[in-house]
Amino acid sequence: MGPIRGLKRKKKVEKDVDQYTPLHSSVSQLCPSDWWDEFSKRISGSSVEEGNSVTFESLFKLSRKTFNYICSLVKEDMMSKPTNITDLGGKFLSLNDRVAVALRRLSSGDSLSVVGESLGIHQSAVFQITWRFVEAMEKRGLHHISWPSNQEDMKDIKSKFENIRGLPNCCGAVDTTHIIFCLSTADPSSKVWSDLEKNHSMILQAIVDPDMRFLDVLAGWPGSLSDSEVLKSSRFFELAEEGKRLSGEKFKLSNDTELREYIVGDSGFPLLPWVLTPYTGRKLSDHQVDYNKRHFATRKVAQRAFARLKDKWKIIQGVMWRPDKQKLPRMILVCCLLHNILIDLKDGVQDEVAMTHNHDPDYGQQVGDSMGKSASIQREKLALHLANKLPS
Repeated sequence: MGPIRGLKRKKKVEKDVDQYTPLHSSVSQLCPSDWWDEFSKRISGSSVEEGNSVTFESLFKLSRKTFNYICSLVKEDMMSKPTNITDLGGKFLSLNDRVAVALRRLSSGDSLSVVGESLGIHQSAVFQITWRFVEAMEKRGLHHISWPSNQEDMKDIKSKFENIRGLPNCCGAVDTTHIIFCLSTADPSSKVWSDLEKNHSMILQAIVDPDMRFLDVLAGWPGSLSDSEVLKSSRFFELAEEGKRLSGEKFKLSNDTELREYIVGDSGFPLLPWVLTPYTGRKLSDHQVDYNKRHFATRKVAQRAFARLKDKWKIIQGVMWRPDKQKLPRMILVCCLLHNILIDLKDGVQDEVAMTHNHDPDYGQQVGDSMGKSASIQREKLALHLANKLPS
């Protein structure tokens, strides 16, 4: 299986949070209080501090409303045959049990054996449940990652980006992060997966909106590739080059200068008419320095999104032990879907997570390339406009 590319939603996703809430009659059925009372009694190990009882929110880092919604999404697929999954005592695992097991596996990052032991379930059942959950989320939740389909939504994104540090007509921030794993040096593909920091890793590229929501994701390419190479391999790159992305309303900088729609990325990405990167070098003019400051503040939203993604779904935060490289992109995608669901449902529990932008702490800055003079000219005119130095 190749990299999972940017996704096209199957249907329009409205902003109204009510659409993500299961029917009222079924809410109490999905996560009744007595289910949690019983489930929490089986939890043991590091999840529970000595002398303290674990709460639903502290274990899963999400609200019961969000849990109910996720259950409603995956119910049909999670409970399809075979349904004879039980705990170590032989008790049948309900839908709530299974979703809780999968979420715990993804959010804790603990091994199958540790998760199984802490929940009283065999590790083979944890694996089976988690993978079925991943397949169900792929099937039922893809509409939570989507590029804006109308100008109204895009105008809202542009307005929020401009409010950060004044960059007009910006439609997204692109960045990459590395999912690190152990791989035997005897593996014939070892060198392919070895990145510049001598880790074995898989790359996740994402375009993010001002609310840290993923608009487009690409997972699966080996860590040996550069940011520039990953972007150029993406479906988004093809669509942008064909004029099917970032081809909306232009912003007027002066009487004879218009600024097209674009995304911002760090210097590891190529400077393109639709990808604006920072100036590099030591001898920069005042307006170029000012542009770089605005650019950094704007693109930092993508760094924060990755940091929050990894902090919340710790299975992709640390160093994974020899994962299935064919299945890993799908697990990464589902973590991105869950990240967006928390935002779409305005889940307040996630706001308790500390804000940081440090998602790849040991990785240095890459340097990309420039493709044509038009992009350089557009960036310079924007920098002059921001400094009030562009002739009218």
